Amino acid sequence: MNTLKALAIAVATITLPASAVLAESSMGMPMSHGTITKIDAKWKKVTIDHGPLENLDMPAMKMVFDYTDGMMDGMAEGAKVAFVADRLNGKLTATEITSE
Repeated sequence: MNTLKALAIAVATITLPASAVLAESSMGMPMSHGTITKIDAKWKKVTIDHGPLENLDMPAMKMVFDYTDGMMDGMAEGAKVAFVADRLNGKLTATEITSE
């Protein structure tokens, strides 16, 4: 019984700080800046000519991102935007986007 208790404490000691770090990094992602060059509403994809994506360790370039319903409402090609991109289910996805 004492061995089980010690094991449970050891696992909690290791995993709790790790999960706290993961939550912190996903909430505090830096915004990137760019220009929307194409919106494909049918396939829910947006092309953005952007600056560096620090959280993905990518340089400035033009890329296509998935997006979710409603994210492009009020957006148009040529719009300057600030956005957060991340890999969701293996796909590059714009998780937040706002006009500048």
